[in-house]
Amino acid sequence: MSANSTLDRISKSGIVAVMRGDDGGLLAEAAAALLRGGVEAIEVTFTVPRAHRVIEQMADSLGDRILLGAGTVLDPETARIALLAGAEFIVSPTVNLDVIRLCRRYSKAVMPGALTPTEVLQAWEAGADVVKVFPSDLTGPAYLKALAGPLPQVRLMPTGGVNLETAADFLRAGAFALGVGSSLVDGRSLKDRDFARIETLASEYVKLVVDTRAKMAKKA
Repeated sequence: MSANSTLDRISKSGIVAVMRGDDGGLLAEAAAALLRGGVEAIEVTFTVPRAHRVIEQMADSLGDRILLGAGTVLDPETARIALLAGAEFIVSPTVNLDVIRLCRRYSKAVMPGALTPTEVLQAWEAGADVVKVFPSDLTGPAYLKALAGPLPQVRLMPTGGVNLETAADFLRAGAFALGVGSSLVDGRSLKDRDFARIETLASEYVKLVVDTRAKMAKKA
């Protein structure tokens, strides 16, 4: 899948679910629950033990019904392993130019993390498809709006601090998409195998994005 196709799917849903945990089997079941709830863009972080195996398992079981990505990618070697395992996009907490170059080489979407305006612009000029504004729990929607003002051309994805209470504010502030972690796939739900809760939360996030965007379009 090309980077443009990946971006189209992420733009349509507006949500990237960030998954962490110690049990790859549980994460695969959680991914299926997210899909049932309407969230198809799923990022498996490389803090997960044998993350590449988890990505392979999800790619085999869910195929192109989900848009599978790899997160916490710190170097190009890890990025290539993730792409070979089946990841269609790469997410990093920092601006690593070698990771961006590798993704450009293979025509895969890349989303480096940045915080300051200088870092955001550096990532964008280096070829980022989306810039992950991280950690957004320290800055909030007002900071995202301040970034989007002078940098309207940059697709911004706040990650950290995005939940059902803040998601609409981030969208109104100019978010291209939302990176949603433990407020969507939390450790308790995984431990309890409460996949119904994950599915319900996913559907609530999807509805929130749809409703917020509809209201924004009416005001435009």
